[in-house]
Amino acid sequence: MGNLLKVLTREIENYPHFFLDFERTKWDLLKVLTCTELDQGPNFFLDFENAQPTDGEREVWNQISAVLQDSESMLADLQAYKGAGQEIRDAIQNPNDIQLQEKAWNSVCPLVVRLKRFYEFSLRLEKALQSLLESLTCPPYTPTQHLEREQALAKEFAEILHFTLRFDELKMRNPAIQNDFSYYRRTISRNRINNMHLDIENEVNNEMANRMSLFYAEATPMLKTLSNATTHFVSENKTLPIENTTDCLSTMASVCKVMLETPEYRSRFTSEETLMFCMRVMVGVIILYDHVHPVGAFSKTSKIDMKGCIKVLKEQPPDTVEGLLNALRFTTKHLNDESTSKQIRAMLQ
Repeated sequence: MGNLLKVLTREIENYPHFFLDFERTKWDLLKVLTCTELDQGPNFFLDFENAQPTDGEREVWNQISAVLQDSESMLADLQAYKGAGQEIRDAIQNPNDIQLQEKAWNSVCPLVVRLKRFYEFSLRLEKALQSLLESLTCPPYTPTQHLEREQALAKEFAEILHFTLRFDELKMRNPAIQNDFSYYRRTISRNRINNMHLDIENEVNNEMANRMSLFYAEATPMLKTLSNATTHFVSENKTLPIENTTDCLSTMASVCKVMLETPEYRSRFTSEETLMFCMRVMVGVIILYDHVHPVGAFSKTSKIDMKGCIKVLKEQPPDTVEGLLNALRFTTKHLNDESTSKQIRAMLQ
């Protein structure tokens, strides 16, 4: 586990913070417990860049790894998604031109198959998250102890959140996705009325189309999937204290906030992408926490320092964090509750 330095001062159990070193190659642990104004609570230095699974982690780690290995190709596919906007406009403006109708349809069909792959990947991600939550929250260890002991699984948790925020950022910038799918559904409905069966219905039938439609109607569909998965995990595991799940999420949020706001930690990063990684993970766990915790992330009793987290985001170049701020504005559950302070609401306006 490496070197351990512990300095005990007052109120050391409040607000656990980790430092997750995503770039150093050592696998060591440095724990410093202090209670200064800047750093109230424990700091853990963990190597998440190169953490390898222990024998106890390996089964779940392999399962999650099999899902994550497809994540980059999904992002590349989404980034390359151009849509069939021109073909659809031409077909709508010339309803009697059979050639234009066929051209639009032949352009849309392969795009719908691609959208189906994205949706099916979200279902795999949902199962992966639930497996991770089960591993990182189960007794007898506390969530903090789990994150310390099972670094490889904690890293995969961060990578799922990282992927999710990147996917949703790309999706929000691409209105062609919903336009293409809407045209597909209208055309299918029209042909069904005329008793025509199209080959693509064997791949994307009406039930699948309905589920995909609900998925893509969300501003941030992958985050919504993870939020639902986390809520479902809590409701299905009634013997597990809800604090086991929420403390896991709040600890991860604190980890990333401390990394981002501490110059000593930031100086260890070798790329800007590592900063984005931390910001995406921080926002992702805040949203999950807000959906699962009874009073949410914005309450005064929340274990997440929301003012500090928002402040860290707002200190970054606006064009790099606008998608993340929008995720906090529009996909959280409790932002507009009466218990949310006016200062926090003002920070997100």
